[in-house]
Amino acid sequence: MAKTLKTSGDYNIKAGAGSSGTNQIKLDAKTTRVTGDLVIDGDQVTQNVTNTTIEDQFMEINRNYSGAGAQDAGIVINQGTQDDAVFYFDAVSNEFRIGTSPRQISDGSTVAIDIDGGSFTLANLKVATTPSDANHAASKSYVDGQVGGGFSLKVAGDDSTQITVATGNTLQFSGTNGITTAGSEPDTITIGLGQNLTNINSVDTGSSNGDLILRANGTGDVVINDTLTFSGAASTPSATAVTKLYNKTASGGGTGLFFINSNISSGTEGELISKKKATALAIALG
Repeated sequence: MAKTLKTSGDYNIKAGAGSSGTNQIKLDAKTTRVTGDLVIDGDQVTQNVTNTTIEDQFMEINRNYSGAGAQDAGIVINQGTQDDAVFYFDAVSNEFRIGTSPRQISDGSTVAIDIDGGSFTLANLKVATTPSDANHAASKSYVDGQVGGGFSLKVAGDDSTQITVATGNTLQFSGTNGITTAGSEPDTITIGLGQNLTNINSVDTGSSNGDLILRANGTGDVVINDTLTFSGAASTPSATAVTKLYNKTASGGGTGLFFINSNISSGTEGELISKKKATALAIALG
């Protein structure tokens, strides 16, 4: 026969000394239903059932923690005499971790997992063989299939000759004619130009109509230890506040080596005179 117990105020049931005692309240029925909210104030809830079905979409763990996110929390799966399986959020590293850990304390009411003491062992996570999104985790078989057990890279020089660098090979940068190379960890190759460059047949400027500047360090000079050849100038260069030397068809000076400077003779070009011409001129002038 159904029975309803109704009260206009709170209804308390206390067995023995209550929560500080050892007595129990047992409900023996096929189904025990609580139509309102269920609040359990205690240290531990033990469920000795085969399956637990939860209708809620989200479960909140570590609810009463009010700190600044420095506390680990997760789920422990009892593995009997073996290390327990653990899935938890590492608050210090700001990452989820999956692994196994020995149970440090087990007295029937308290369980402590050693996740920070060096006994935590990361475990494997099995995922779908082929990821379908850029942010999906990839399985080992998928990665092996993509790289084919290694890699092959083609490299070409200025002469367009290709070389193939494969897994296990070393790509070496070699310097010659005063050019040196040096490698340093983790990812740097330094190319240096020595003070004495040899076997250099030509030097060109990098931009059209740009100047090529040879400059000595400090009070040093630019020294030419061989013949200096002047090609014929297509036209007389413009006069500026620097002296320009150039070659044209020889005139009265007999050398064909001309100079021009805007500060000399109002920028009119002049020709360096040869020894023969200078001697003849000196005799003529007496």
